[in-house]
Amino acid sequence: MSESRNMAEWVESRQASGRYVFTREDAELGLGRSRVAVQTALRRLKQKGRIASPRRGFYVVIPSEYRAAGCPPASWFIDDLMRHLGLHYYVGVLTAAALHGAGHQQPMVFQVVADRATRAMKAGRVHMEVHGSRSVKAMPVTRVETETGTMAVATPETTAFDVVRFFSAAGHWNNVATVLSELAEKIDQDKLVDIAPHVHLPDVQRLGYLISVVGEESLVEPLACWLAGRRTTRVRLRTDLPKGDVDLDPRWRLFPNEQVDIDL
Repeated sequence: MSESRNMAEWVESRQASGRYVFTREDAELGLGRSRVAVQTALRRLKQKGRIASPRRGFYVVIPSEYRAAGCPPASWFIDDLMRHLGLHYYVGVLTAAALHGAGHQQPMVFQVVADRATRAMKAGRVHMEVHGSRSVKAMPVTRVETETGTMAVATPETTAFDVVRFFSAAGHWNNVATVLSELAEKIDQDKLVDIAPHVHLPDVQRLGYLISVVGEESLVEPLACWLAGRRTTRVRLRTDLPKGDVDLDPRWRLFPNEQVDIDL
């Protein structure tokens, strides 16, 4: 019996027991074969579209209904993948916003925030990007059930800060404002204040300003009071442009050097 046949049967047995991820080391131990033999068998199964590998040494079993896509959704394996990479993480930015019902357009990339940035990953049609942040462990998350287990997802309040902190990944300021307008009903104003100490002050100022712009001034009243007790500097909404001929927003000490429009 060929080694690749043994590998195919081993993969089938994992799927039958509801396990959709494994590492190369798991396969070596499960089959009792050499690293070279296992790598050869894995390569053949990958070429046949039976498994995907978003990162070297980590494999995802592809059920028949996802063969055309080349990989099941990232939610099936993101928790295991981040653990494999040794990263503290949460699903964030536009992906988290969509999970909270905010985002009239589904993000094309599955977005994650982790304590260390790593290169983008791809498996079939699934694209993942990981943004680095030192405050990952301090940011509130919730555990969300998935088809295969659970994953860590940013709370609405964490998501609000993150679409500002990672505004390029969030589609820039018009889209950020749109997301915030849709997310507003899920946001707890006191929880925004709880998170603020873990975020750079300019991003607190930008978030407060943008939520005010979308007509939710009362939502950020506690945040404005908290900010008033801090030593802030004047900031620009867009740091890559001069402040131009605009007046300072005194509440947030921010120059709105770009017009923000909600796209709904």
